[in-house]
Amino acid sequence: MNKVSGSAAEAVADIPDGASLAVGGFGLSGVPEVLVGALYEQGATGLEVVSNNCGVDGRGLGVLLAAGRIARVTGSYVGENKEFARQYLSGELEVELTPQGTLAERLRAGGAGIPAFYTPAGVGTQVAEGGLPWRYAPDGSVAIASPRKETRNFSGRPYLLERSITTDFALVRAWRGDSHGNLVFRRAAANFNPLAAMAGHVTVAEVEELVEPGELAPDAIHLPGIYVQRIVELTPEQAADKHIEKRTVGA
Repeated sequence: MNKVSGSAAEAVADIPDGASLAVGGFGLSGVPEVLVGALYEQGATGLEVVSNNCGVDGRGLGVLLAAGRIARVTGSYVGENKEFARQYLSGELEVELTPQGTLAERLRAGGAGIPAFYTPAGVGTQVAEGGLPWRYAPDGSVAIASPRKETRNFSGRPYLLERSITTDFALVRAWRGDSHGNLVFRRAAANFNPLAAMAGHVTVAEVEELVEPGELAPDAIHLPGIYVQRIVELTPEQAADKHIEKRTVGA
């Protein structure tokens, strides 16, 4: 039951080239930056990433992206990352855009063993009708476009069939965790982390504070350890290294 890894490097050592990854975080909140950094040092390439966004230039998944290690991204937001836009528009990167709530449910459904579900999100748009550019050709034409999705009426309203997502690995960040893999997320860092953790066949969690089994109140646990295979305890310096995506001040 002890799932604690000796280091972040050890926890990601077996992630191979071409692996699919679900990665938690939203902007720079709740991003497993230590694990992403360890994966960068490990050298895996051709990765297929599922994440709300792909970090920002120089932070989070943006580090792997700038190194040319990511081949495909499934996400809902591409802003704040100029390199992401450049690779996508030049045909270097395949991108599947999906509504944010749909992405969240696709991850949750995958973790719950549900292969697909119907949703009204995207009805009447290219999300349903197909034709969204997944990959551009070097000349700017569309090399790969999204397919048309199956629709069905329920109680007189149209819905789209969306397939769930599971991945080979998941990288997430939690506030507290125990050696059995039970996790607690703090405030905005809860975002996509629990959902990404559910979707991964092998989930690796970096935690700011590691406690003994039994110290976490059962009602306080946000994600049970059954979804987590490896735990990495951060140093105080790593836990405190939190960047703000857009710093604002008020009078």
